[in-house]
Amino acid sequence: MARSRAAYEYTEAEDKSMRLGFLLIAAGLLSLLGLGCCWLRPALQERGGGGSANCTVLAVRQLGERFACTFSCGAACRGTARYPCLQVLVRTSRSSAPALLHEDERQLRSNPKCSYIPPCARDDQENSENVTYKQKYWKEKVGSQPFTCYFNQHLRPDDVMLKRTHDETVLLHCFLWPVVTFLVGVLIVVLTICAKSLAIRAEAIKKKKHL
Repeated sequence: MARSRAAYEYTEAEDKSMRLGFLLIAAGLLSLLGLGCCWLRPALQERGGGGSANCTVLAVRQLGERFACTFSCGAACRGTARYPCLQVLVRTSRSSAPALLHEDERQLRSNPKCSYIPPCARDDQENSENVTYKQKYWKEKVGSQPFTCYFNQHLRPDDVMLKRTHDETVLLHCFLWPVVTFLVGVLIVVLTICAKSLAIRAEAIKKKKHL
């Protein structure tokens, strides 16, 4: 009776181990599928045809046009303010044609006409001061000094980015953790099956000895 109960407890633990393994396998596969469709594919498309270059500032100017932004002043407090449009035109080492500089891909998608979107403040004057400060930075501190920028000839031939939103480290982690989860699940299932097989063989050998 005690032996039967012990065998039953071992089988219950084995079942839990198998379920955990299959759960990890499914989670790894679903994570790879979800990241591939929703995030990784667009990121690779942005990087496709792109590269780095040396950029030099040609002109820094503010347009007369102002754009709206949304500020938050509490849990239930939101409003709209405006900021001036700053354009930083640069020349890259890959092309002599001027290009419009952007902070990153997110800023480019949010406002492709401007080079900088300030943190949205409630006061329009504060937004204007932030943009003016950024304008002075590019004119006085950067000036004609070359700096590294990124481009994508296929998607945005007339725009360059100061930094990439999707770098190699982020892409690596997108692949790494789902694959690790999948492999751990496979390992748990394989070890559980091997342990069960060894237990059955040991029991069979034990019975033969008693016979």
